Amino acid sequence: MAESEKTPSQLIDERIAELGDWRGELLGRLRGLVKEADPDVVEEWKWRGVPTWYHDGMLCTGETYKKVVKMTFAKGASLEDPSGLFNSSLDGNVRRAIDFQEGEEVDEEAVKALVRAAVAFNRS
Repeated sequence: MAESEKTPSQLIDERIAELGDWRGELLGRLRGLVKEADPDVVEEWKWRGVPTWYHDGMLCTGETYKKVVKMTFAKGASLEDPSGLFNSSLDGNVRRAIDFQEGEEVDEEAVKALVRAAVAFNRS
């Protein structure tokens, strides 16, 4: 099946599998948290290979690099972050990101709270 014939969800599944290391495992885990936080989320495949989640607008992306898995919230600067997860892209006016490194603990409830806050912001 050609890439153009695959659904975004299938392409994300393939990315997770092809990484085959901690990054794929973590990307899959973060994807699961997004879906738990918002069962109505829509998955897209943007910019030649970036998993992207939408609900009434873009919520966040899941990018993989050599040393980090980056979760970028499109309107993160407007979201409350009581757990202090945002640790990247802090100087921009719009986006905020979380860089997760290998072996780092993931505060799952805080990630889900950010996703829910992003949905609420998009709806407002």
